[in-house]
Amino acid sequence: MSPHGDALRERLAATPRIGVIGLGYVGLPLAVGFAQSGGVVLGIDVDAERVASIARGRSYVEDVPGARLAELVHDGRLSASDDFTRLRAADAIVLCVPTPLGKSKEPDISFIVAAADRVARGIRPGQLIVLESTTYPGTTQEILLPRFQARGLVVGVDFFLAFSPERIDPGNQRYTLRDIPKVVGGVTEQCRELATALYERVTNKVVPVSGPETAEMVKLFENTFRSVNIALVNEFAIMCRRLRIPVWEVVRAAATKPFGFMPFYPGPGLGGHCLPSDPHYLSWKVRLEGYEPRFIAFADEINRGMPRYVVQIVADALNDRARSIRDSRILVLGVAYKPNVADTRDSPALEIIETLLLKGAVVEYHDPLVPSVTVRDTRLESADWSSTRIGSHDVVLILTDHAGYDWAAIVREAPLVVDTRNATAEVTTAPNVVRL
Repeated sequence: MSPHGDALRERLAATPRIGVIGLGYVGLPLAVGFAQSGGVVLGIDVDAERVASIARGRSYVEDVPGARLAELVHDGRLSASDDFTRLRAADAIVLCVPTPLGKSKEPDISFIVAAADRVARGIRPGQLIVLESTTYPGTTQEILLPRFQARGLVVGVDFFLAFSPERIDPGNQRYTLRDIPKVVGGVTEQCRELATALYERVTNKVVPVSGPETAEMVKLFENTFRSVNIALVNEFAIMCRRLRIPVWEVVRAAATKPFGFMPFYPGPGLGGHCLPSDPHYLSWKVRLEGYEPRFIAFADEINRGMPRYVVQIVADALNDRARSIRDSRILVLGVAYKPNVADTRDSPALEIIETLLLKGAVVEYHDPLVPSVTVRDTRLESADWSSTRIGSHDVVLILTDHAGYDWAAIVREAPLVVDTRNATAEVTTAPNVVRL
């Protein structure tokens, strides 16, 4: 290993100075993890509200307890700023910036490029830079590496570069940062070894792979696997409904097979930052190589069609009761994309609510974690649950199965329940419940 690498290894094993760029659902838990491991962490974010919140010791991410954050800030282990020049003092810099899709489903890596350019201005010998943002294979070496080497530094000798895909699952209490293995791919062997040493501070297991492209592909494979299998079970739900077979019972029984099967469950559509967008990064990249990935396109078509399918189920259920969607009072339960989090990014609930409104329905929603949402430029407030009269609505539409709802009571009071999450599974005899 080079002299810079040897010195960096010693600092990473002691009390490293670590910079984390992007303090969202991925970056803030990571910054807290590094600070708890004994490092001194500087978080960088262009959002002034986030920087101010951290300075006050207030967490805005469910997975980061406020008391824990406040203690680290008070002890000087964690601070936040919008000043990129302060990263020059860091031993390691981790990029956790967003990677959205463009309007034509092409990768938008503008946040990666902007962050890399800012890091490149102050890069110095002896630093490790790791990209965590989900992106297409080749980004680390094609986008980051040239920017850093243009400063006259040699990768693997003067500075060190790696990719390690984020695997944060918001709201998951069973698999936290410490429990989830960390895949690491370095541009050189020395880069991989130093990135491994960095992440050994915050995770129980590091999985080294041959290079950044492999690590980048690992994340896309993980999320494409989920997207395709969710699309498969969503299509099964459609087929089972046509055949009048309960899809939830089918999945539950199939899951008893101890090998060769992994249960996935249908729902009203994909949400969150990753699943609706990550497979398209892979599609875009391989199209450049002359190959059309068909599974990804098919899965996307099915998953994106689920919100419309849910609206059709509501319409059919009302029609069976001699009602139309227009002027029907519909209470939506849950607008977050998954249970027990406040995250509404790409939530199918928003599209469903918008479609119902366009069809003339009178829509209210309740979500214990999301006090307001914006649909069609209109701000909607979560209903006051204590004064909500379930029986006064024509339909209760369950889109997110948050903990805390009394599903049996809801079924008793509502004239009609459309359940897209099988939340009412324990209510065995309920003629007023229509399930996905």
